[in-house]
Amino acid sequence: MTENNDVAGLQRRLADFAAARDWQPYHTPKNLAAALSVEAAELLEIFQWLTPEQAERVMDDPESAHRVADEVADVLAYLLQFCQVLGVDPLAALAAKIDRNEVRFPVRRRGGGGGGGGANGGTNGATDRDRHSSE
Repeated sequence: MTENNDVAGLQRRLADFAAARDWQPYHTPKNLAAALSVEAAELLEIFQWLTPEQAERVMDDPESAHRVADEVADVLAYLLQFCQVLGVDPLAALAAKIDRNEVRFPVRRRGGGGGGGGANGGTNGATDRDRHSSE
């Protein structure tokens, strides 16, 4: 039962699991993207009405920690299946995205111009929203 816990090993386990149940016809890019979205929403649902302080402590309660871990697993499972179906290397895609974001969002020093609040000192045309985006 303990196949490699690397990305490729987990993708193989997921593919074998689906194949054993004849689920491959349903594992289209559209269906997997939809399932991924649903599972991400289920993860969000755990935090929906929590205060920021409660959200930071969600893993302190064994029941909620288990729910979070299960939803994280569901999100990752669908993401890995989606990547496998489309031939996307998720680690390479992430590394490339980080590389692009390092160029797109250069390091700025706090207090180093432009004041606080929403100003960015006129650098790079970034907004507050951009500073928190992974896009």
